[in-house]
Amino acid sequence: MNFCSNCGNTVSQTIPEGDNRLRFVCDHCDSIHYHNPRVIVGILPIYNRQILLCKRAIEPRHGFWTLPAGFLENGESTLEGAMRECWEEANASVINPSLYALYDIPRINQVYVFFRAELAEPNFGPSNESTEVALFDERDIPWNQLAFPVVQTVLEQFLRDRKTGEYKVVREVVSDPSKGRKQRP
Repeated sequence: MNFCSNCGNTVSQTIPEGDNRLRFVCDHCDSIHYHNPRVIVGILPIYNRQILLCKRAIEPRHGFWTLPAGFLENGESTLEGAMRECWEEANASVINPSLYALYDIPRINQVYVFFRAELAEPNFGPSNESTEVALFDERDIPWNQLAFPVVQTVLEQFLRDRKTGEYKVVREVVSDPSKGRKQRP
């Protein structure tokens, strides 16, 4: 950040009085500009035993598969944001959503919140954010074409939980999302 969004003057990185971290502070009006982690919200949509995935039409990772997810907007709850993202990316509405997973990824300043939910009917389709939307059986998931390591992590967790029938809320700090990522056949 080079300029204050309040007055347009230059900013410097300093530790404001009473704080303990470097912040961008305006050299003119003393406004403090906080840069906090981004919250990404998403849905793990299920229809019967199939999982709905979207092929990205936008960067990053254009052309790769993902769960419908995106940045939480101001003024909405995590569930509202996740359901909005499901509609925006897959033209799909879900029922019976429940909190499923929370992944903290401090290395990239992101927090992921996923809800597990059902498609009431197999009504979905591509949007301006996805070129394809499809239901996948476990054996057909395009593991080597997933857009983000956290998507692989949540899918693997869900498939393990589905075998036991227990879906406890997962909370994990991911220090390096690429570590342990397996290449799949």
